[in-house]
Amino acid sequence: MLRDPSVKYNAFPQVPLANREWPGRVTTSAPIWLSTDMRDGNQSLIDPMDAEKKARFFDLLVRCGFKEIEVGFPSAGATEFDFISGLVKNGRIPGDVTPQVLTQSRADLIRTSFDSLEGAKTAIVHVYNAVSPAWRKIVFGMDMPAIKQIAIEGAKQLRDNAARLPGTDWRFEYSPETFSTAELDFSIACCEAVMEILQPTVDKPIILNLPATVEASTANIYADQIEYFCKNLPNRDRAIISLHTHNDRGTGVAAAELGLLAGADRVEGCLFGNGERTGNTCLVTIALNMYTQGVDPELDFSNIDEVIQTVEYCNQLPVHPRHPYGGELVYTAFSGSHQDAIKKGFAARERQNDERWEVPYLPIDPADLGRSYEAVIRVNSQSGKGGVAWVLEQDKGLKLPKKMQASFSHTVQALADQTSRELGAEDIWQAFEGAYLTTEAKRFQLVDWSETHSGADRIFAGKLTIDGTPRSVSGRGNGLMSSVIAALSESGGPVMDIVDYSEHAIGQGSNVQAAAYVECRTADGKSLFGCGLDTDVATASVRAILSAANGA
Repeated sequence: MLRDPSVKYNAFPQVPLANREWPGRVTTSAPIWLSTDMRDGNQSLIDPMDAEKKARFFDLLVRCGFKEIEVGFPSAGATEFDFISGLVKNGRIPGDVTPQVLTQSRADLIRTSFDSLEGAKTAIVHVYNAVSPAWRKIVFGMDMPAIKQIAIEGAKQLRDNAARLPGTDWRFEYSPETFSTAELDFSIACCEAVMEILQPTVDKPIILNLPATVEASTANIYADQIEYFCKNLPNRDRAIISLHTHNDRGTGVAAAELGLLAGADRVEGCLFGNGERTGNTCLVTIALNMYTQGVDPELDFSNIDEVIQTVEYCNQLPVHPRHPYGGELVYTAFSGSHQDAIKKGFAARERQNDERWEVPYLPIDPADLGRSYEAVIRVNSQSGKGGVAWVLEQDKGLKLPKKMQASFSHTVQALADQTSRELGAEDIWQAFEGAYLTTEAKRFQLVDWSETHSGADRIFAGKLTIDGTPRSVSGRGNGLMSSVIAALSESGGPVMDIVDYSEHAIGQGSNVQAAAYVECRTADGKSLFGCGLDTDVATASVRAILSAANGA
């Protein structure tokens, strides 16, 4: 890398926009969406989609609610042409969905593009030509008037081919390709010239697409470009301004969002950001960003895992585990402090009287996208008591007291350090059973018990196995648990006092189980924790005391 990159790279120029308005605006409604997965996305694949995958992808986009879908580049070859014309001839396009095709501004290619959609109820033909200085100088060797003439000739072809095939309601889109690196006034001039040929109206506007073909500036400058264009385009009310941002700088989503604030009406992109180089903007991210701000994106990602599975199958590319909203790990916390905050957030939500979402570290409710809460917290060596407690509660219905959470988390931490891997719910449950529930190889094992009253006292009579030997024990106290502790003490067990006790039901119905938790303190001040499970709450309490005694 150069120590002085300015000798090789120029800073992107600012836009001469006075009194810019977009920073003070907010998004209040969904834009028009166009999926380019079957064109821009498909051309970027190592192995482009075959007809079966394209059909599957098309059906997915329809289910998600896209009303405009770029179905391909029909002049690329017979395979592409046949697929597109097959959608029309086989009645695969719903009445409320408009197919779009893309073509360069060449007469033969434009004619082929119209032919591919002949018979469609309505369709969009999208013509483009590059207009930026680098393309004019390096690629075409043309001056501005010659480049503008390409756009004019393309517009004439759109007009004439639409007249040739009057059975379809044709709509037109024009892109001054490489808009983001071109002179703004020249892009406006090209678009104005196209509009003069096609004569759009307020009721039937033209689509003018303003692509960041290569993202070369910060997102705020792109927004300035869009606002400048919108304010200076003649007959702005006869045009739908569309955005097509790429992600070369990693801010394609931000550029599209700010471009909407700047006055655009439409967003083009791909699901999960597929596309050449670093990809097109991610339509899933933009839509769900809106959703988290209380705006209906008018797209349905309520089963996001199905969307991911289809996209991964058709593209043969994985969705990154950290991709916003869709990644496998985006709703997962491993950090102990994060887990504790999330756990408290869900607990607070149970006490709420409304549906307002407010859970730390989770900007969206995973359930809205068809995800369960089971994977929200996962445990490894970085996790804390909150994460361990969450897993036990979600998997087994156990609600450990706070001090017991802290105590048991040390056991889990040691196991995580020992195994050097993520611990699953079964790992944690086995550790919990070993620490508190399993009596095999433990000093005290319950066989049977009964309770009687003597005045204000309670008398516990139990049959236990102590150090492998069956014994009958008894103890007297002012309650069941104190009488159990007395019986253990008189039988050679630890001398303990009860510090805390709690219980709750697990599940519902006639077969509900009780969970009892106890914290005891020995004569030397050591804290012992125990847990007991049983269909009878009193027996669960007895088991909890014995569990704590075994911990001594």
